[in-house]
Amino acid sequence: MCGIIAAATDRSVGKLLIKGLYKMEYRGYDSAGIAMHVEGDVAHLRTLGKVNLLEDKMKSEKPKGKVGIAHTRWATHGEPSEINAHPHQSNDRVFIVHNGIIENYLDLKNELTTQGYTFYSKTDSELIAHLLDHFLKTNDSLLKAMQSLKNKLEGAYAIAALDQKDPDNLVLARNRSPLVIGLGKKENFAASDPLALAELTKKFLIMEDGDVARISSNQVEIYDEQDKLTNREELSIDVNAEASSKGNFRHYMEKEIFEQPGAILNTLDGRIGGEDVLDNIFGEGSSDLLAKVKRVQIVACGTALHAGRVAANWFSAISGLPTQMDYASEYRYKNPYIDEDTLLIAISQSGETADTLAALRYAKEKDYLATLGICNTPTSSLAREADYLLLTNAGQEIGVASTKCFTTQLVALMLLTLALAKASGKNPRLRGRIIEALRTLPEKISDALKLKSDIVDFAPEIANKDNALFLGRGIFYPIAKEGALKLKEISYIHAEAYPAGELKHGPLALIDEEMPVVAIAPEYELAEKLASNLEEVKARGGALYVFGNAKEKLDLSTGRYISMPECDFLLTPILYSIPLQILSYEVALLRGTDIDQPRNLAKSVTVE
Repeated sequence: MCGIIAAATDRSVGKLLIKGLYKMEYRGYDSAGIAMHVEGDVAHLRTLGKVNLLEDKMKSEKPKGKVGIAHTRWATHGEPSEINAHPHQSNDRVFIVHNGIIENYLDLKNELTTQGYTFYSKTDSELIAHLLDHFLKTNDSLLKAMQSLKNKLEGAYAIAALDQKDPDNLVLARNRSPLVIGLGKKENFAASDPLALAELTKKFLIMEDGDVARISSNQVEIYDEQDKLTNREELSIDVNAEASSKGNFRHYMEKEIFEQPGAILNTLDGRIGGEDVLDNIFGEGSSDLLAKVKRVQIVACGTALHAGRVAANWFSAISGLPTQMDYASEYRYKNPYIDEDTLLIAISQSGETADTLAALRYAKEKDYLATLGICNTPTSSLAREADYLLLTNAGQEIGVASTKCFTTQLVALMLLTLALAKASGKNPRLRGRIIEALRTLPEKISDALKLKSDIVDFAPEIANKDNALFLGRGIFYPIAKEGALKLKEISYIHAEAYPAGELKHGPLALIDEEMPVVAIAPEYELAEKLASNLEEVKARGGALYVFGNAKEKLDLSTGRYISMPECDFLLTPILYSIPLQILSYEVALLRGTDIDQPRNLAKSVTVE
């Protein structure tokens, strides 16, 4: 993985392909490359590092072509290097770019080695080029070779390929990894992310698993899993080009932090009315379905999992439903017990997270009442495959470390909580209270954003440390985990989170003047117990950074107390996420890290 763009046009495509790679930089990558048909040959350029280095090589060598493929790579097999970068080639004839992981790679590699093929890289992707070359010996076109190839591959893949002997066509294949076709006038495109094509077209075809396609400047042919010519529905996707601009902000992450009031309004728009959530906001018949739910199973990864952990508390307190949480990457391997009338919820900002999709597909074969997706991408696999869906409508999120997608996931999950409670007739007065609080939440978020100057003041005290501890109790423990995750993702400070009550059961041994402790301490029934936990930190010389709204501020010998805006208790986890995002950002800024593209991480993790 990580980003594919391809084009077959009546104009020079070099700048077009490079521009598309720039638009996908937010996904994270370690190398880049391009291959283009050039006067009976193929220009093949690769670089280790950023796209601008590939652009410099293009300017130096000046290749001109009308058909080409390009890629940004995030290492899975083989370390980051120019030789492991895409495109890969076989016998100077077949050139390919690939996202995903080929699970039977070693067996196929051994087969090809015995047939005389030499592998130069340490990637699983190179074998795709060799296999296509092998199948071209018995097939009269790259299209037919790709159809033979897909029957050999096990795993996830999105592939774009060109044949040096066929200068007019590109061939594509997709299985469990996103790939779209963009339609233009006398030109057609393909990409793993519609954003790469934002300024080229608004007309798209979404390839399905098992599809193979051939595109030229004036034709698109798609063949389904049975190799039959088929039609895919043309979709209009208006990808906002403004999303790829930082505007007046220093980083996409900073911009997206400050976009959260508007993003939350978008999540709520058309979904609440009067004193309740509206019916069927998850799809036709969803309200009747929710009335049958007796238990909830959540699967997610990373930040989305933290949103699910908060929602598990809401489902219990408001909807009266027991909830099981699982890492999507672990769920299939535990032989899960499924109670009668259980609703499976899959959460993913991209809708293409491989582990979450694998869990969803596993669940669809089991005896669940239904599956429901929460995601931000209407064209994603999750959006198409879940039985019911709520889009968060957060807008394009470029920064690898999720901010507005996290808070809008929480809002979407609260809407689901209210819909479940409404379907069973539970807590009508409480539902009305929460609906009113949701209406004022964007304003509360705006107030929390004003705390930035206070956070900037003490961020240097954390930026020069190597470790940090985050504490929260009850519903705020998942928010502490999310705060720790954000700090480690973008500042590279080792950070962990604990329920505050667990501090005395081991982590207290780590507390000294070099261990900053960040605590979430709103005024609620556990506040007194949390205060005693914080006293344990003070007694051992730890610096405390407390976010709260206590009537009486804690007496801190070192650290800071940051007064938070008042908010309905059940929505407080959303509000308290904001300063933790700002803190992580400001600390990373001081440490000089690559905030939008932190090392080793990708925005959309499309491999298991």
